[in-house]
Amino acid sequence: MKRRDFGQYCGLARALELVGERWALLIVRDLSVQPQRYTDLLNGLPGIPTNVLSTRLKELEEANLVERRIAPAPQRGVLYALTPVGRDLEPAILALGLWGAGQLEEPRPGDIVTPGSVTLSLRGVFDPEAAAGLTASWEIRSPDMVLHAVVTDGRLDAGVGPSPGRPDLVITFDPDGLASYRALMRAAKCGLVELDGPPALLDTFISVFPLPRNDTRNDTRTTAGLAEQN
Repeated sequence: MKRRDFGQYCGLARALELVGERWALLIVRDLSVQPQRYTDLLNGLPGIPTNVLSTRLKELEEANLVERRIAPAPQRGVLYALTPVGRDLEPAILALGLWGAGQLEEPRPGDIVTPGSVTLSLRGVFDPEAAAGLTASWEIRSPDMVLHAVVTDGRLDAGVGPSPGRPDLVITFDPDGLASYRALMRAAKCGLVELDGPPALLDTFISVFPLPRNDTRNDTRTTAGLAEQN
């Protein structure tokens, strides 16, 4: 299959040849969270044509970034998952996502937030220094999604769905708009969340998953607005 060729012996050029096509990195993003069926990917990427999704998956398979797996019982069918080479992309995706978050303004009409994108945001902003020696678990709930973030001796496991065990703190929020990571943190800082568990763990959550530095100006403005509304 013909692929974009920049004709340069350069690591960045090679990376773009492999994952620089439209939708490719978003497919990798979603598979970074967990293996998914074709229909799961299609539902999580509204706007992607089915032929484009099929083509990108085939290209990523040929590049040894994605592989097919048989879904474990009691599930059935085929799952797409990242190979070890594909998983090596996660630090680059997290860094690029953090940079892009600083360029976000207000949501545009038709914008959506997926559970996978919020999970990757949590992974991207996670502060290992603030979490050093920490063991705690959180479950984040909104009307449209449930996520978990489990820190064990300073190491993070964040994913879609309920916490694997009983969470230390359940954080429930109902945003006036998109249930983004940014909306979650602003609601948490303004006390616009419901808690089930020790309230002190909310402060820990805020310190371990801080808003990026390049988001501070927008955070201050919006937090003040939320406080006035409250």
